Amino acid sequence: MTGLMNNKKSASTSSDGGIIPTEDTPLLLQGKSPKQQPPPPLSSQSKAFANVFIAIVGAGVLGLPYTFMKCGWFTSLLMISAVAALTCHCMMLLIHTRKKLEDSSSNITITSFGDLGFAVCGPIGRFTVDFMVVLSQTGFCIGYLIFIGNTLASLFNSSPNVRLSPKIWGFTAKSFYIWGVFPFQLGLNAIPSLTLLAPLSIFADIVDVGAMGIVMVEEVLTVVKQRPAVEAFTGFSAFFYGLGVAVFSFEGVGLVLPLESEMKDKKKFGKTLGLTMLFIAVLYGSFGALGYFAFGDDTRDIITGNLGKGLLSTLVQLGLCINLFFTLPLMMNPVYEVMERRYWDGRYCLWMRWMLVLVISFVALSVPNFADFMSLVGSSICCALGFVLPALFHFLAFKNEMGWKGLYLDMGIIILGAVLGATGTWSSLLEIVSVKV
Repeated sequence: MTGLMNNKKSASTSSDGGIIPTEDTPLLLQGKSPKQQPPPPLSSQSKAFANVFIAIVGAGVLGLPYTFMKCGWFTSLLMISAVAALTCHCMMLLIHTRKKLEDSSSNITITSFGDLGFAVCGPIGRFTVDFMVVLSQTGFCIGYLIFIGNTLASLFNSSPNVRLSPKIWGFTAKSFYIWGVFPFQLGLNAIPSLTLLAPLSIFADIVDVGAMGIVMVEEVLTVVKQRPAVEAFTGFSAFFYGLGVAVFSFEGVGLVLPLESEMKDKKKFGKTLGLTMLFIAVLYGSFGALGYFAFGDDTRDIITGNLGKGLLSTLVQLGLCINLFFTLPLMMNPVYEVMERRYWDGRYCLWMRWMLVLVISFVALSVPNFADFMSLVGSSICCALGFVLPALFHFLAFKNEMGWKGLYLDMGIIILGAVLGATGTWSSLLEIVSVKV
């Protein structure tokens, strides 16, 4: 099988004893010699549950009520359940594939999704995974900037329509706020060590969970006061749009291999993963349904926009903006690791980081709607990264020993992921273009 070679031997050593990354160097080992590698911390079942939860749940949940409004509450619940089950299955495919490859040869070390792609398909496998990771991570960050720009414009400008808001120094409100955070993002993204950003990650997670709790309480109180008309199914055309949002919200496949490696009892990881995905699916379904039941056809693309102008609402929205402001450099870090490994021999490159921040800022300015962009990224990138590639790698690793049932299942997921990705991308693009027009 292509690419089955000793990853550690193929990496050359620098004068200071560190590893100079090459095409087949595991991403998580870059810049350190084997002697410098600390023993991996082992996680209990409860800690693994928390790690999976944190890896998956993010700002994407705030666009779910809008998706429920566009697709209907029953359709959306079915989509969330199906995507949760399929995502969990594909994550386990990656774990089974790694175990198969590492058991077949003592020379193989697989620590990341990209390493697995190299082990199965050689350089083209790693390049495909790296390419998808770069697109997905930058897509998330673009979504963050859209959220920040639209939310601040909604808070501090009277018009609910951002495009019709008064100009600020010649800029639209959304553009003004995105460019306002730009110089600060240059500084944060210049930080070379992910360890230095770890406290920001903890703060972001606390804000996320707290904001979701406050919003859900507000939704329940609103449902009690008013019961707007809601629909269970709005039409087949909206199905693919909603599917993209659901896939975006569950994206976290790239972290499953490191998380499983840190599990103390690896035999229980599958059960822990399944329980976590079930819990997240229930949380997503409840959050999305409550938002739609509370506001009906008036549900905004970012649900916090429905909370009004009160002090609590303003604090929640500002807290989420601060959260995403500090989360953005964390989400961009995998992009920098891939780009610096490929084009700068693993060396730090400041101007490349700043250019990428500039690019995602320009893209965020051109997309008006947060939920629409979620659907586009989920359909075009996350379907391939979360469904197609895990099933393809599993098929290539087990093709000589799997039965017809396994063959049909893997091929079915590959075809399903490709079809859903293509149709969802087209549907999302139509929504984005219609909003701009």
